[in-house]
Amino acid sequence: MPLSNTTTHFGSVTKTFHWLTALLILTAIALGLIADDASHAARAAGADQSTISRAALLFSLHKTVGVATFFTALARILWALSQPRPRLLNGDHKAEALLAETIHWLLYTAMLLTPLTGWIHHAASAGFAPILWPFGQTLPMVAQSETLADLTGGLHYLFQWLLIGSIVLHVAGALKHHVIDRDDTLRRMLPGAVTLQRPPLKQPGHATPVIAALAIWALTIGAGFATGILGKPHNTQASAPTEQLQQVASDWQVQTGTLEIAVQQFGSGVTGAFNDWTAAITFADDPAKQQNGNVTVTVSIPSLTLGSVTDQALGADFLNAPANPTATFTADILRDGENYTANGTLTLNGQTQPLSLPFTLQTDGNTATMQGSTEIARLDYNIGQTMPKGDTLGLTVAITVNLTATKN
Repeated sequence: MPLSNTTTHFGSVTKTFHWLTALLILTAIALGLIADDASHAARAAGADQSTISRAALLFSLHKTVGVATFFTALARILWALSQPRPRLLNGDHKAEALLAETIHWLLYTAMLLTPLTGWIHHAASAGFAPILWPFGQTLPMVAQSETLADLTGGLHYLFQWLLIGSIVLHVAGALKHHVIDRDDTLRRMLPGAVTLQRPPLKQPGHATPVIAALAIWALTIGAGFATGILGKPHNTQASAPTEQLQQVASDWQVQTGTLEIAVQQFGSGVTGAFNDWTAAITFADDPAKQQNGNVTVTVSIPSLTLGSVTDQALGADFLNAPANPTATFTADILRDGENYTANGTLTLNGQTQPLSLPFTLQTDGNTATMQGSTEIARLDYNIGQTMPKGDTLGLTVAITVNLTATKN
């Protein structure tokens, strides 16, 4: 069996790519459907660690096979571009040949775009089910963004159905050729088989199938916006609106700032931020004293954004936002050499524990900028008690604070 194609038959490389791509796509689809069902069980209240781990493993396998599918499909297309394409055995039946070519264009583009949008969605999201490979979880020029994650998640959902539809039509066409037409269309793609039938010289043009395929893609994306699959947050649970925290009296008024957290989940870093918090700060720099002030920080727990696992993090098994909507950190500001430490207690999820936050401080007149970080043990605050081991969810949560404040 020759390696390369001719105008009458497919070579062994093309056949290998064809069946390998088919195997990967069908495996990815099956894993995705099973993982989606498993994720519903994992997100349910009271889900144990084994249920959550199973869902994450299934999604990791789905993503890993999806990435393998993308590279295999890309290699297949590049190989096809370097090869002559065997003529269609029904090339002289214009309508049928144009339909077959249109489906081929849909199938080839969907083989690339479906795993690619899923990969971009993964890179733009924070957390849950890493790709099982050593090359990292991010993509060049793809920032972690909820907007981008929502868009590509919706596109991936749409494209998977276009891919499935193309496969169904492709298989139906092959069976029609084999059972009804009794020609060699299916046989010439089988391993070791050779083309017995000579294809007609008359073949469909290239422009019409491409235009038809592009039109179907446009209609699919348009339907996504029309139905709301695109253009709004995808796969998120609706949550009740929460009131903003009221401003507090403070000697120093926070002008800008971030309060971020980071945790390891299934070996992959997950980062997020609380978007609503207040700080009442009393501070007077006095090198002769150890205590230079105090601070009380109040955090709105429902304001947390944590990528694809936000709803899970706010649920009863973790931060339990409905029952404990705020966290409070109260501390004295102590001088620590050239830097400072906020030494006090953190009340979170109904538990109060000691906490120290070392930080640096730069002052310029009435403006001060601080950066600090610390860690908490989540089990001390009854967070994720169904996951007492660190292999699924890290046992520590890193907290990073950056703010700029002005003296009133």
